[in-house]
Amino acid sequence: MSAQELAAGVLVLVGVALFASAAVGLLWLPDVYARINAAAKAAGLGVVSVLLGVLILDPSPASVITLSLAIVLQLLTVPIAGIAIAEAAWLSRAPRTPGTQDELESPP
Repeated sequence: MSAQELAAGVLVLVGVALFASAAVGLLWLPDVYARINAAAKAAGLGVVSVLLGVLILDPSPASVITLSLAIVLQLLTVPIAGIAIAEAAWLSRAPRTPGTQDELESPP
């Protein structure tokens, strides 16, 4: 096994571990807002890690362009999607964990 294959394997395993931790978070976290955070982190960092692993294994010009574009778009769209989903949950008055202060609802 070459160093290139080892680095790619490590990056793919890191991505898979991030997805697994997000799956556990979706099952165990108490409210929709915490779950959105877990899913967004895995979607952003996990996918980027896997794509970087693929990029290391196949550094052809076509792959570099395609995977670089996919990574940039992933890093740009995942945070926006997470915010949009959290805002939709807030607007629909999704229940929060008891003791959570809603800073948007009460004046300072």
